[in-house]
Amino acid sequence: MSRSRSLLVLAAVTAFAYRRVIHPWQGRWGATDGEIVASLPGDDLIAEPAGQITRAIEIAGPPEAAWPWVVQLGADRGGFYSYDRLENLFRLGIHSADEVVPEWQERAVGDLVHADAAGGNGWYVMDVQPPHALVLQMANVGEGRPFRREEPPFIEFSWAFVLTPHGDGGARLLVRERVAFGNALARLGFGPVGVISFVMTQKMMRGIKRRAEA
Repeated sequence: MSRSRSLLVLAAVTAFAYRRVIHPWQGRWGATDGEIVASLPGDDLIAEPAGQITRAIEIAGPPEAAWPWVVQLGADRGGFYSYDRLENLFRLGIHSADEVVPEWQERAVGDLVHADAAGGNGWYVMDVQPPHALVLQMANVGEGRPFRREEPPFIEFSWAFVLTPHGDGGARLLVRERVAFGNALARLGFGPVGVISFVMTQKMMRGIKRRAEA
C-alpha cells in the first residue's frame, strides 16, 4: 500500500473513531441520560439546532456556592477559569479570578459577556435566574444583537449554565451548547471548534467546581 493511500486510510479511521466514539463521549461529558434530554433555560433561543451538547459536573455545595463564580464569567470580569495561557496565545487578555468580586455579581439581560478584554466579541445575556441559570447567545456586537444563521459567519450559538440542587446539599452544574448553521461550509468549519470547546469547557467546569468547593 502506498504511503498516500495509507494516510487516507488512517484519516478515514480516525474520523470514524471520532464521530462514533470520541464525539459522543465529549458531547455528554459527565451528564446523565436524564440531563441530556431535560429541557433547560435557553433551549427556545435556537429552533431546530443542528447540534446540542450537554456536559455536567457535581459540586459539593449548594447552587448558591457556585453561582457567584458563574455570574462573573467573562474576559471583562472573572475570566473563564480555563487554560488562561492557551487563551492568551490569541491575545485575548483573559485572567481567571480566584476570588468572588462583589462588583461582578450582577448581570442583566442585554449585558455583553466579553470573549476578549477589548470587548469586540462575546455573548449577550439572554436570561439570568440567580442562583439557577445564566443563558448567553453569541453576539453580533456591531449590530447590538445575537448572530443569526442567515448572516456571516452563518452560525447561531447559545450557551447555558444551569445549577440544580443535587443530593444532600450538593449541586449539579450543567453546561449546554446549542448550535445551528446557515450553510454546509459553516457546519464543516465548526468541527475543529467542537474539540477545542470540549477541552476548554471541561477545564472551566472543573475550575468552577474547585472554587465553589473551596
